[in-house]
Amino acid sequence: MSQSKHRSENVDIGIDDKQRENVAAQLKILLADSYTLYLQTHNFHWNVTGPQFRELHLMFEEHYTELATAVDEIAERIRTLGVVAPGTYKAFSELSTIKEVDGVPEAEVMVKILTASHESVVKTCRQALKAAQSADDESSAALISDRMRVHEKTAWMLRALQG
Repeated sequence: MSQSKHRSENVDIGIDDKQRENVAAQLKILLADSYTLYLQTHNFHWNVTGPQFRELHLMFEEHYTELATAVDEIAERIRTLGVVAPGTYKAFSELSTIKEVDGVPEAEVMVKILTASHESVVKTCRQALKAAQSADDESSAALISDRMRVHEKTAWMLRALQG
């Protein structure tokens, strides 16, 4: 029997269906933000130039590698909640709070854009965390909290580059 892309599966893990679906909806936004940030960071890694090339090229690689693992963990948590995880550029662009960048900005602008993007993901995490805590969903709350900590630290490090 095929599942509708909007219906969740019958999952009995101690969280009522409405709360489980609400947590999954928030995690979908986090997934979209994380994937969009992954793509943005990878793009900047490929295209950065200038005096800080080596430092930024390597830093961006560390960031997108970490994000690649994160998107998988977030998508798997959505599936654990019995909901279909989004997985297309169209779905991600509709859900994400991070907007795509046109062209290739200068290195300093890349750092500013990535700082703002990480801060945006922190805000998404805060919203998702409220839903998880309200549902007494400790597993989702732990994942979201871990993600928030990573993005806060990354934003701090990027801000430090801006002098």
